[in-house]
Amino acid sequence: MRIRKKVRWAASPATADRYAQLGAFVKAAEQQGWSEAEIQFVIDEVVDARDEAEVTVIFQDYTA
Repeated sequence: MRIRKKVRWAASPATADRYAQLGAFVKAAEQQGWSEAEIQFVIDEVVDARDEAEVTVIFQDYTA
């Protein structure tokens, strides 16, 4: 699955860990009508990311 949607959100500071950032992202995605499957896909990507640099790229990809 490839998601082309973008979320408008106030990204957590770069010093926040991936899970804090993910929490903020999920709240914004829910408010903007993303489906559970779409949100779960992003969660899986973030949890499986090798390092924080990859997490940053993932969030940039889904941020408007």
